[in-house]
Order: sequence, then structure tokens, then C-alpha cells
Amino acid sequence: MTAHLTTDGLTLAYGDTVIVSEATIDFPVGQITVVVGRNGCGKSTLLRGLARLIAPTAGAVLLDGADIAPQPARTVARRLGMLPQQPVAPDGITVGELIGRGRHPHQRWFRQWSADDAAAVRKALVATDTADLIDRTMDQLSGGQKQRVWIALAIAQDPEVMLLDEPTTFLDLAHQLDILDVLRNLLPRTIIAVLHDLNLAARYADHIVTMKDGRVIAQGPPAQIVRPELVSEVFGLDCTVIDDPMTGTPLVVPAGRAVRTA
Repeated sequence: MTAHLTTDGLTLAYGDTVIVSEATIDFPVGQITVVVGRNGCGKSTLLRGLARLIAPTAGAVLLDGADIAPQPARTVARRLGMLPQQPVAPDGITVGELIGRGRHPHQRWFRQWSADDAAAVRKALVATDTADLIDRTMDQLSGGQKQRVWIALAIAQDPEVMLLDEPTTFLDLAHQLDILDVLRNLLPRTIIAVLHDLNLAARYADHIVTMKDGRVIAQGPPAQIVRPELVSEVFGLDCTVIDDPMTGTPLVVPAGRAVRTA
């Protein structure tokens, strides 16, 4: 798992509206990178661009130095796996059937299901603690269970780089930690995730990319990025940053917001 993903002046737009502008990012190999920023700053669009779901209007996404744009879709799918926000499963599909779909990029018309496919699915089930759910349908699962199954699907694809758009959304804190622990256990695979919670990002990320208004403001280790002045610039939030007593990672303590009266 040695794929090196970078972007060079990447600009992404919907029609005439530019969402991500001139992003040049180096995602460390074999580490967790978390992209953070306020709602609407371009985080999810950036991830879609990395997954080649949006074509750049300028710049490029590079995998081991090669532009992914002209590469065959199946080739890219074997190396890059994308878990979007709130994915939707087909009605009545079982956990085993869904996770098995992660093997599609590795199959051909002349080579269907194989021992390698079965082994990859077993590995994904073990990694996400979902083996006991294999015969249940997706609509029978809790939110936390569903999220672990979707991550299992991404693992079964066996990509060198995993892209996850808000994998902890709508989960309670305990389930958020469960999901992020699963991701941590997948290292040294390269993982790139969008998260809303800056403290969870600081706890689990090796590398943080901050965005504001479609531009990359800073990127680096949490201790360099999660600083009061940068939090104020990116999030418009006054705060104190202390060491997390459990992990030693940066912990943002927001200042009180002024109460507005009529």
C-alpha cells in the first residue's frame, strides 16, 4: 500500500460556480488525513474530485505522480475507494451481498467470484466486526451497524487509498469513536476523511487539511494546525487550545458566545 495521492492546483466547479480553487495538497502515504472546515467550504467537493466524480476545470489529481483523469475507470477503482455521505443500499440487500459488491473492480467477465474475493470479504467483515450481520438486510441494522458495513464494503474493494465523506455523521459519540478506531486499525493504508468535529480530527488524524471558502488554508500535523489563531481564521471561533488529558492531542475549548437580546 504505497500509493501517493497529491493534487496540483486542483480547481473544481459546478457549472460556472467554482467550489474548490487551486488546491495543492500532499496526502501522506500510510496515514490518516482529515479535511476540516466550515459547512460549505468545499470539503465534500474536494473528496469527489479526488475520487474522479467531478472533472477538474484546472489542475490535476495525481496518483504516484500520474494524472488519474485519463486512466481507465477500473484501474482507478482498484486503487481509490470512495465512501460518500449517506450512501443508499438497494432494497432487501443483505450485508454479505453488499460487501461483496466491493469486489467488482477486481472482476472480469471471464473471472467472476474467486477465492481472493471471498478472502477479501472475510477480511473486511473481521476488520469492522460485522461478521455476525452477514445474513441480515441493511434495513434491519442500526445507524452504527450500517456505517460499519459501508466501511467494510470500502475495505473489501481493497484500495490503496480510502476516501470517506463524513463517516461519523448522525452517529452518537460512542459510535463515532468505534468508526474512527476501525479506520485507525486499517493503517498503513492511506485514508482521507472529511470530519466536522475538530477535536475528533485532532485525536485521530496524522495530518489535517483546513479549508475556507474553497481554498486550502493550512495543512500539517494536528499540533501545528489546531491553534487558536487558525481556528479563529477558519471557523470564526474564539477558543483556547489545551492538551487532551487522555491522548495529549490538541483539544479545542470554545469561548462562550455572546447572548443576543432583542
